Amino acid sequence: MGIIERIKEIEAEMARTQKNKATEYHLGQLKAKIAKLRTQLLEPPKGSSGGGDGFEVTKFGHGRVALIGFPSVGKSTLLTMLTGTHSEAASYEFTTLTCIPGIIHYNDTKIQLLDLPGIIEGASEGKGRGRQVIAVAKSSDLVLMVLDASKSEGHRQILTKELEAVGLRLNKRPPQIYFKKKKTGGISFNSTLPLTHVDEKLCYQILHEYKIHNAEVLFREDATVDDLIDVIEGNRKYIKCVYVYNKIDVIGIDDVDKLARQPNSVVISCNLKLNLDRLLSKMWEEMGLVRVYTKPQGQQPDFSDPVVLSADRGGCSVEDFCNHIHRSLIKDVKYVLVWGSSARHYPQHCGLGHSLQDEDVVQIVKKKEKEEGGRGRFKTHTTGPARISDREKKAPLKT
Repeated sequence: MGIIERIKEIEAEMARTQKNKATEYHLGQLKAKIAKLRTQLLEPPKGSSGGGDGFEVTKFGHGRVALIGFPSVGKSTLLTMLTGTHSEAASYEFTTLTCIPGIIHYNDTKIQLLDLPGIIEGASEGKGRGRQVIAVAKSSDLVLMVLDASKSEGHRQILTKELEAVGLRLNKRPPQIYFKKKKTGGISFNSTLPLTHVDEKLCYQILHEYKIHNAEVLFREDATVDDLIDVIEGNRKYIKCVYVYNKIDVIGIDDVDKLARQPNSVVISCNLKLNLDRLLSKMWEEMGLVRVYTKPQGQQPDFSDPVVLSADRGGCSVEDFCNHIHRSLIKDVKYVLVWGSSARHYPQHCGLGHSLQDEDVVQIVKKKEKEEGGRGRFKTHTTGPARISDREKKAPLKT
């Protein structure tokens, strides 16, 4: 029996098992088995060289956004409108067969937008090049899930389920669970608050399913069984997602209003070019890019070429800003002067741990080289020659 058949068999068993206090341990074990099998499904086959037939493209710019959705929902048209890059669009499905990159120039930054082939139900099992599409999405900073506003709401659930099956967690943060394997000592289970979803016995059973018999587990929040399995697996990617509803020109205004009020959702129309500016501002807001302008000493700030930082790519502190300019700069920094929304007064003297905000101006003050042996007439060394005979003789005075 193959891995996919075993997954379907376990899912069928979970579907026919009643959910109550008596069966929660059994369901927890089944969830752990499914997670293990899905991890095996993502691993390359044994004996392969590792190189697949994927369509990964080189990272470019200050951020990366992937377009994911069913075929013929307007992904290629959206890429052409936002970036100017031509992507083939037609009235039949699967027009786009490979990854097509484009660049959005927005707020003095460059954001890479990737048009990916449409994915179908069963993509997590490899149908329709689904694994390659999802692999590119894993390397992105933001996912734009493009949906057809005229179709049913079921498309959103199907896509979310396919992405979660391969370890992508949309609009979630990592669970506050500390987990560490040990060589001896058994399993240590602790929590800082009362737990309602997981108890010690269930945690032991899940760990035994993974053949882990010595570990330390600490719950800092009331997490679920799925959160515990995600922490044990350790290969989950937590990524932000914006749901983009296209083709709003073919539905009524009440339906548009209902879709627009959903969290993390934007309604657009590529045909009539409606609300594209709102989509760009929502992308900017979710990516959390921070522009920092440099100011040389005694000169005006340079507002033409900002240094772009983000929490997902290194961080937004003064130390990250210095490392972004040059790795060796940080040991020469004495302090920095900051103007902007992160400063309490202008300018503010800051250290390396200060968090920068968008459109701050930073001036770096370097340490001065120490002068050896005092200053002025207290100098212990001279620049003159060491021997008297080598000194330059003065011209005789004219009388």
